[in-house]
Amino acid sequence: MQFKDYYKIMGVARDATQDEIKRAYRQLARKYHPDVSKESGAEERFKEVGEAYEVLKDAEKRAAYDQLGANWKTGQDFRPPPDWDAGFEFSGAGATDGNAAEFSDFFSSLFGQGFNARHAGGAAHQTHGEDRHAKILIDVEDAYNGNTLTLTLQSPEVDMSGHLSMREHKLNVTIPRGIHAGQHIRLTGQGVQAVGQGKPGDLYLEVEFRAHPFYRVEQRDIYLDLPLAPWEAALGATVKVPTPSGNVELKVPANSVTGGRLRLKGRGIPGSTPGDFYVILQIVLPPADSETTQAHYRNLAKQFQTFNPRSKLGV
Repeated sequence: MQFKDYYKIMGVARDATQDEIKRAYRQLARKYHPDVSKESGAEERFKEVGEAYEVLKDAEKRAAYDQLGANWKTGQDFRPPPDWDAGFEFSGAGATDGNAAEFSDFFSSLFGQGFNARHAGGAAHQTHGEDRHAKILIDVEDAYNGNTLTLTLQSPEVDMSGHLSMREHKLNVTIPRGIHAGQHIRLTGQGVQAVGQGKPGDLYLEVEFRAHPFYRVEQRDIYLDLPLAPWEAALGATVKVPTPSGNVELKVPANSVTGGRLRLKGRGIPGSTPGDFYVILQIVLPPADSETTQAHYRNLAKQFQTFNPRSKLGV
């Protein structure tokens, strides 16, 4: 997938005002409209301009797009960084319209169903202020034990001159024990203030886990790749295993193989029905980086000369 520079497509600077972006779109739309344009490739160019305008006309989409930075170039291979939109507070007022299906894969990767669902705040009504939405990242350990975190959220604002800027604000958030990815924390009254005497809206925080050096998370289950020495796998052993709630002693059965899975029931993310903790066995060979260790391997080969690890392949 190739990166699209929407500012370049529109022919505007990255600090252009919203009015400048609107004027540029009107000019380009007239120039390339398929019904009137005689330009080569007008229809494709018209769609490209429409996609760029869909993003840059809306302060929230534009702010999210700007988060990717200015270092990407048109046509460069691109994949959105994981959780690229975390920490941004949105109302969802500029949800993508029905033309989204006509836009590129690049657009869909940033503003597809996941983005729209996350930021679909809906319109405010007379007695209630607008709700706000943001995705936050927490550690797996926070879900095991609960925690209170100080978070910094950013929200886009357009100033009186039409320039886009980001406003930062901090808030203290209680992370409940047992929360898992995809769940929401509701902060009552932390949304937009209503007009008149109405109640303010709420702030909904969608929880996701930061990438962990040890663990993988699937719903309430936790997975850990556990390195084993060949003799531990062959003979069996009792080894220490780290879990988010502390180290445990795990009995590895004899004749274990790489990819084998052991379950620690109920040691996943807590809950009324807690998840499980799965240990995936990975046999690690000692390096043959000296004459002594190479001699050990040659001796081992002699001891197991009838062993054929490729016998199932018929060779």
